[in-house]
Amino acid sequence: MATLPASALIQRDKETYQIRLTPPSGVVTADELRQLADVADKYDVPLLKITSGQRIALIGLNEEDMANAAEEVPFRIGGHYIQACPGTDWCKMGQCDSLGLGKTLNEKIGTAKTAAKIKVGVCGCPIGCSESHIRDIGFIGGKSGWTMVIGGNSGSRPRIADTLAEKLTEEEALDLLDRFLTHYNDTAKKKQRVARYVEEHGIEAIREAMGL
Repeated sequence: MATLPASALIQRDKETYQIRLTPPSGVVTADELRQLADVADKYDVPLLKITSGQRIALIGLNEEDMANAAEEVPFRIGGHYIQACPGTDWCKMGQCDSLGLGKTLNEKIGTAKTAAKIKVGVCGCPIGCSESHIRDIGFIGGKSGWTMVIGGNSGSRPRIADTLAEKLTEEEALDLLDRFLTHYNDTAKKKQRVARYVEEHGIEAIREAMGL
């Protein structure tokens, strides 16, 4: 049997697989897209799909091609994903640098070990195009800085995230993220997503435990 990436998913036909690539905050270059197209052509990938988490899924890979394809794609496979909108670099509505924070978060926690998988949304303004309020962790930019929210979820048990702190600089937001992940990893059950964790403990108790 071929060595499969840890995040490879068997498909409906029970023969082929899907791997999900994680471009940093959904940002890709023309050269990376050409490289990805070459891989898809080389291994006869029948479907490429952009996911809701700003990933790119290669669907229908044969098992014997998985290891080589995984080595040749231009992006990380799997890991935590960080969505980010164009922010102040491009969007006229942007109030904070969401792409910059998203890039830092990808480098900081993209492959970090956590109690359960983490989905992050980074929005450059309160309009919320990157869905921060339905992600495990969210950052929302505003005129007074970043708001950090935790405990959002979509799926079959949707939940709107709670506010952990407001009016943060980027440095303060990153420090608070470190503190929260340490607290979460120390106290959460194995594979307990942040939404269920916040439901169990309550946002006020979490804030108190973190000294907020």
